[in-house]
Amino acid sequence: MTTLEAPTRRRTKPKQSLGREDRNPRRWIFTIVIGIIAILINVPLLNAILVSFKPDGEIARNPIGLPQNATLDHYANVLYASGYDFPKFFLNSGMIAVGTVLLVLVIAVPATYAIVRLGFGGRWIIDGASGLRLLPAIFFVVPFFILFSNLGLQDSVPGLILANTFLNLPLAIILLAAGLRDIPKEVEEAASVDGAGVFRTLHSIVLPMLASTIVAVSVLVFIFTWNDYLFALVLSSSNATPVTLGASNFVTSTGIRWGDISAASFLSTIPPLLFAVFAQRYLVSGLSAGAVKG
Repeated sequence: MTTLEAPTRRRTKPKQSLGREDRNPRRWIFTIVIGIIAILINVPLLNAILVSFKPDGEIARNPIGLPQNATLDHYANVLYASGYDFPKFFLNSGMIAVGTVLLVLVIAVPATYAIVRLGFGGRWIIDGASGLRLLPAIFFVVPFFILFSNLGLQDSVPGLILANTFLNLPLAIILLAAGLRDIPKEVEEAASVDGAGVFRTLHSIVLPMLASTIVAVSVLVFIFTWNDYLFALVLSSSNATPVTLGASNFVTSTGIRWGDISAASFLSTIPPLLFAVFAQRYLVSGLSAGAVKG
């Protein structure tokens, strides 16, 4: 019986593999469609990359096609010979973005824990944070300009850090609250039975379990702060100019330096892009927190 059953078992395996192979074309079609959509969405960025490698004359003749005589002159102009301190713009953007991420986490993590776990303030705080996030940033520009002018924070890195913290704090609270609700309360109750206080529980129990959400919040806050243009335009002029505002300096009274501004725009996308790629795994798991609950 065993010798007769062995061939039949072996024959059943190819049938399962054929079923999987039948589903593979659908996956390939889906992947191709998503790839085409991704390329179409990124056409402006791809065109800016191509323009950044073209000489000025070729940009005027063929602004869309591939570069025929590739050059790095535009990148040299941006970094060294443009008349603007573009490396300083990068440094300002880095300090503003990193400072905003740190300040948002320092405020949002304990605040969210107090709201969700300790019942501080009630549910209306989360709803209020959602409402603030829906308001356009232009709504806060004039009050911030008046306030920072009176406090001496205009055209300063700390001033832009505070402005971007206010803008991104509601988003951080919303995401952290969703991640915190996925953590079982029994874990914290067990820690309290063992004698752990609120701060010890938050530091030793909650933060490690909330790590993916914290990374997701950090990535989003970093990207939104790095890409900020409105607050930078109103609240800075020379000392705290970030890279987004610095790229607009290549729009001059004599014309638009398309090659230089394309090179500057491409360089400005590299830090947030690398940050998002390396933290992609945490970003997906952090953003999906609370999505399947209930």
